[in-house]
Amino acid sequence: MTAPTDRAEVRKLAAAIEEALTQTEEPPTAFRDETEPPRFGPAPPVPQPGRPPMSQKAVDDSVRMLCGSALTLAVGGAGTGLLWASGHANPYVVGIVCAGPPALALAVSRVVRRFREAVAAAPAEQHHHYTGTVHQDLRQTHTSGVWARTNNQ
Repeated sequence: MTAPTDRAEVRKLAAAIEEALTQTEEPPTAFRDETEPPRFGPAPPVPQPGRPPMSQKAVDDSVRMLCGSALTLAVGGAGTGLLWASGHANPYVVGIVCAGPPALALAVSRVVRRFREAVAAAPAEQHHHYTGTVHQDLRQTHTSGVWARTNNQ
C-alpha cells in the first residue's frame, strides 16, 4: 500500500504535467548570447565559409595568376586587332607583341620576390639604451696554427 505522501507527490507531478500541457506560450526556439567573446583563447581556429584558408604564398600566387590572365587577355586582344587591321602580320612581330608583356610580368615578379627575400634576410635593427657609465671592450681574438695560441690585443 502506498503512503499518503507518495499520493501527494503523484498528484503534484500530475498537476505539473497538466499545467505544462495547457500552456499556450511556446518555448523559445533560439537563444542569442550577447556577451563579448574573448579576443584570444585556447580554442583552435575554425575554417570559415567561402575560400578555404591558404598560406600567404598561395594567396600571392593566385593573385599573380589572375593578373597574368587579365594581361594575357589584353595582349591577345591587341594582337588580334593588329592582325585584323594589317591584313597580314609577320610571325616574329606577333610573337614579340604576344610574349613580351607576360615575360615582363614574370621578370618583375622575380625581382619583387628576390627583394622580399633580401628584406627578410636582413638583420633586425637593434636599439640599446643605457643609463650610467658604459665600458666597451673592443678586443678581438686571433687563433692560428696547429696548436692554437690566443693573442688578445
